[in-house]
Amino acid sequence: MSLRSASKQILAATRNVDKLREIRQILEDTGWRIAGLDDFPPYPEPSEDCDTLLGNALQKAREGYRRTGMLTLADDSGLEVDYLNGRPGVRSSRYAGEKATYEENVDLLLKELTGVPSPERTARFRCVMALVNDKIERYWEGVSEGIILNERRGQSGFGYDPVFWSPELGRTFAEASAVDKNRVSHRGRALRSLSNILRELA
Repeated sequence: MSLRSASKQILAATRNVDKLREIRQILEDTGWRIAGLDDFPPYPEPSEDCDTLLGNALQKAREGYRRTGMLTLADDSGLEVDYLNGRPGVRSSRYAGEKATYEENVDLLLKELTGVPSPERTARFRCVMALVNDKIERYWEGVSEGIILNERRGQSGFGYDPVFWSPELGRTFAEASAVDKNRVSHRGRALRSLSNILRELA
């Protein structure tokens, strides 16, 4: 299948509606329509059994192209906390268990950091974004540095956003507007790195 086929559609290999919304917001001016896995009801849950973000991103992108024939975008993202030696990392979405909610993951993180002073709570969000079809297999990385707070702040965002304070924004990701968050976020940076390629192909 050609890169220009499928009516300029890209498959974003995720069922996470929050992640899909951010991808669509960031790529809205590239000329591509972003489809999600829920647009393909028989599509099985994508595998995330690699031990690195890159491995998971490439695995999901390759699988998406193989199953649909569409140019496929996939990411894997993780929160790396220095005091926890990089955890939760690749297991960020499953930190408190395979079916853990956002709330449960944040609760466990805050519990593990109980009593740790602010200077030792440094962390970063890391995202690896892969793009795959029969003509291309590439990936990009985005990183956003911050500090884990002692309590949640803000009502926006998702995941660990309420406890991730961004020095660039002067607030948590959950206190920021979508535009401001996407400007400095790990996912925003990774997606902007590949957006020029998408504009050329549109």
